[in-house]
Amino acid sequence: MLRVLLGEPPRQNSGVLADAMDNMAKVASMLRKEMNAHEDRNHEYRKLEVWTRGLISSLDELEQSWFAAAFYRKSVVAGYMDDMSVTEQGEYARYVYFYKNGFIRVFSLLDKLGTVLNSLYNLNTSQTKAHFSYFTVLRQFQLLKEHTPLADELENIKNSYREPLQNLRKRRNAEIHYMNAEMQDDLWQRHQGLHDKIQLEDLDSHLEDLKQGLEMVCKSLCAAFRYSNEQWHKNASSQKRV
Repeated sequence: MLRVLLGEPPRQNSGVLADAMDNMAKVASMLRKEMNAHEDRNHEYRKLEVWTRGLISSLDELEQSWFAAAFYRKSVVAGYMDDMSVTEQGEYARYVYFYKNGFIRVFSLLDKLGTVLNSLYNLNTSQTKAHFSYFTVLRQFQLLKEHTPLADELENIKNSYREPLQNLRKRRNAEIHYMNAEMQDDLWQRHQGLHDKIQLEDLDSHLEDLKQGLEMVCKSLCAAFRYSNEQWHKNASSQKRV
């Protein structure tokens, strides 16, 4: 959608994004077949299908936010806020909007994945923490010592992206709980020198963190839904043999 508005060609899914989309689509299709083949009295299949399709949409929106932020970043050439033209200030504001939208979506999407995993594998994470996050779900996997291959893969993915996730989390927390993340950078600079020009944050570094966050989300989704699909088919084959 955003690519069309920006005059860019539609996205062609590839790499880890395509893998994540494909694995989620397979599980959604599998759930639909189960609903058609069997009665879904408690609507569990329907709920999981809706959640899975919601994750597909959320991933699409996250990728678009990163793309739009990167698109507008190209128009920001001044190193200081005071040196920007009115037009460039507008481009910078649009970059900030989509960048912030992106890093908030990283953690929102992970928490949605945590909700799906908690339901799929009956982890009962809410008994540990009423309002749990994705990272609480990972700890619950380890605590229960169930589905160890999936738990270990998700934990390894999380650990391999520790630094960019920490950077994004700090900015997310500043944005949600304290003040606008970019204004916090400005405030820090004002403390250094009241009359100095405000230098822009490292836009490229921040965009790279967001790109890494997107990649981490894609790999986590791919691992979770690939494993779920494999487990489903394994259980179905066992039932047939019985």
